[in-house]
Amino acid sequence: MNLQLESYQAQTKRWPTAGRHILAQFDQETVVVYQAYSPGIGQFAAENGYFGGAFSYSRMSWIKPNFLWMMYRCGWGRKQGQEVVLAVHLKRAGFDRILAQAVHSTFIPEFHEDEAAWKKAVKSSEVRLQWDPDHGPHGERKERRAIQLGLSGSVLRSYGREWIVSIEDVSAFVREQHANVAAGRLERLLTPREDVYRVSDRAVAERLGLDREAAP
Repeated sequence: MNLQLESYQAQTKRWPTAGRHILAQFDQETVVVYQAYSPGIGQFAAENGYFGGAFSYSRMSWIKPNFLWMMYRCGWGRKQGQEVVLAVHLKRAGFDRILAQAVHSTFIPEFHEDEAAWKKAVKSSEVRLQWDPDHGPHGERKERRAIQLGLSGSVLRSYGREWIVSIEDVSAFVREQHANVAAGRLERLLTPREDVYRVSDRAVAERLGLDREAAP
């Protein structure tokens, strides 16, 4: 795998315990996001380096930069239709474009003048934003919020065909680490190294609702 791994217990000492933060593995060029699919879709993507075959570009597709949030959603790859867990190495410029277009999936007064303004923003955007409670290895809720982004239309096509650097099938790794969780061996649990992803554009950071230490 090309993922950088680190002890889960070591990382928890570094991560924020509360607030809205984008936790992700990234470098100067790429950001890793996760998705989980059926074998037909997931294996095609891993083998070809893009989304095609049975993948539908007419439906919204959700990406998650936080590994453990993905594990909570897909049940560590055990949920039907989510058996193949993919680590998508995405061009950082593409990820930033996604963030710049994101609109909250529900009306939140602190981010929009009124409900009409929010509906107008939703209609003009192809990216949905949700902040959900982050979760630990056993599925326990955290005070910290995790981001997920729903892509549609031209943004989804650019994601699936243009912005991807590589796609890894990390399902075997997921099964290995879930065995540590199931056995209560959290001291042996390895997860992809993640840090707070800071958004350089202040207006975008404010629109996303990032906590101050995660904004410029």
